[in-house]
Amino acid sequence: MLTILTIRNLHTIKFTAKQFVTHLKNNPEKVYCFYGKMGAGKTTFIKAICEELAVKDTVNSPTFSIVNEYETAEGEIIYHFDCYRINKIQEALDLGAEEYMYSDNYCFIEWPENIEQILPENAVNVEIEEMEDGVRMVTIFGSDGIPVSKI
Repeated sequence: MLTILTIRNLHTIKFTAKQFVTHLKNNPEKVYCFYGKMGAGKTTFIKAICEELAVKDTVNSPTFSIVNEYETAEGEIIYHFDCYRINKIQEALDLGAEEYMYSDNYCFIEWPENIEQILPENAVNVEIEEMEDGVRMVTIFGSDGIPVSKI
């Protein structure tokens, strides 16, 4: 069954993040690749997801650091990547991106198209699309490219 939900505005993002976390908890995959145009809401949605996962730290865009590490109240580690500024795959390799992705911790990656060559085969693709009315549609695709659900 395909579930379709939307992020109508910032007031409903928490509900959508909660649904997304339910998906996370029911699946073994740990690497989630967030696709969407500039301004689609990738960072804002990841911030809401981290809040639902009880991250203790302040969640910020890792635009300049490329990767941020957060800890949850339960001591779990989450990695948040922003690969927008990565121009060559070697840059990602030099900062140890593969070690993070294969650490068995959650990795949320913005602009994954810049590091596709090193993404795990089982990475889950998440597309965020802004509709004409400002509503965001979030589609979760399995590693096989087939939509898992829409949130």
